[in-house]
Amino acid sequence: MNSIIRRGTAVGLAIAACAWIAGCDDAYLDQSSGRSQQPISSATLAEMDKLDTTPSAPTLIRTYKKEAELEIWKMKSNGEYALLKTYPMCRWSGQLGPKKREGDMQVPEGFYSIAPGQMNPNSHYYLAFNVGYPNAYDRAYGRTGGNVMVHGVCSSAGCFSMTDEQVADIYAIARDSFAGGQREIQLQSYPFHMTAENMAKFRLDPNIAFWKNLKDGSDHFEVTKNEPSVLVCGKHYVFDATTKGEVTGSEPCPELKRDDSVEALVAEKTEKDDAKVAELAASGVKPVRLVYADGGQNPVFVGYKDTSDPDALASGPQEIVLNDRAKPVAAVVKVAGADADKKRSASVASAPVEASTAQAAPTTVVAASAPVSQSGGMLGGVTGGAKNVQRWLHLGGQDPAPPPVAAAANDPDPQDSSAPLPPRRVDLHLASLHTPPTPPRKNSAETQADAPDSASSTVSPQ
Repeated sequence: MNSIIRRGTAVGLAIAACAWIAGCDDAYLDQSSGRSQQPISSATLAEMDKLDTTPSAPTLIRTYKKEAELEIWKMKSNGEYALLKTYPMCRWSGQLGPKKREGDMQVPEGFYSIAPGQMNPNSHYYLAFNVGYPNAYDRAYGRTGGNVMVHGVCSSAGCFSMTDEQVADIYAIARDSFAGGQREIQLQSYPFHMTAENMAKFRLDPNIAFWKNLKDGSDHFEVTKNEPSVLVCGKHYVFDATTKGEVTGSEPCPELKRDDSVEALVAEKTEKDDAKVAELAASGVKPVRLVYADGGQNPVFVGYKDTSDPDALASGPQEIVLNDRAKPVAAVVKVAGADADKKRSASVASAPVEASTAQAAPTTVVAASAPVSQSGGMLGGVTGGAKNVQRWLHLGGQDPAPPPVAAAANDPDPQDSSAPLPPRRVDLHLASLHTPPTPPRKNSAETQADAPDSASSTVSPQ
């Protein structure tokens, strides 16, 4: 009997550990709840009536990591999309920037498609649906990983995590749109709201070329209020274009046909935003880079019990002020290493237990061009994923990484795919689910496989 218990313990811990590697692993299911059939909340239905839309009308989802928000857009009777509801996001993990490989705990950024087969009504994260990472763009860059979901439980290892009540409403909205005939729901995942103000702040970030490509898709949606069609070719997203030739993500784009009137509107918006960015920069808005211990959450959840890595949220991200005339990232790493131990550890040590998940305001650090000694400090809290962030970023006592350089204008994917993975952490919710005395359930009766990614590089409009 003892040997059986020990074997069950080993299996449970192995499953929990694999959750970190595989993202928000959702292999073990609860098929008896019936919660996937919950109706859309009465408050949301009332908002639909005001908006001139219905539960069966097509849905579109937009997410923003920095602001920790998830938006639901619905198509009105005139065929245009309108914002129905903004849900504060309970938890996201990693840093601003795209997901690159399995185990990096990054929430992906880009344009993804959700099909009915990606819905999981029996998730042990209450309810969940797979967002479709990696897409054609990710595959063009050889990115790895999967099991990226929108789910409940407020626990993230690379997913968009909501509360159970929120995800029940979001799931019901998507379910009813599929029942109304929608074949795929587009999810637009952004690092932040694609405003001129944010583009000015992050103008020196190594991801800026990639983010400008995402902003092009955002602008197409903003000026038309229609879901943009998405192609991937030449390792870029291309929006609202058609072609007769074959489209391959990593090969140059064939001849494209566009709607000149739409492109004129997009060009006009882009020109205005670029002028605003230049105006803000000239007026003294400093370029910055945010460095998170391990993701963040919407401020409305301050004090909410996160189940994945609460210590990482004890302090907000460091807002590194960059020097326009210097190579910024090397200076950022030096300053972060020198200041992190004093500013972060003291903050975590003094925080009360019930408020350990508070997302504080960003800590501002000015990047210096002169050498700064490294203290071996850490970014974020003193336990969990934040404990070893200095190793991830080569801070203090580690072999230094080669000094990064700012992204070239024609390089939308500047980050080094060989960079070390972030610190390992086990999702505490999964660990609690798979710890004896109850052994794991059998796969044959209870596993719902995630739908495979589409082989096509085209995301069809609804």
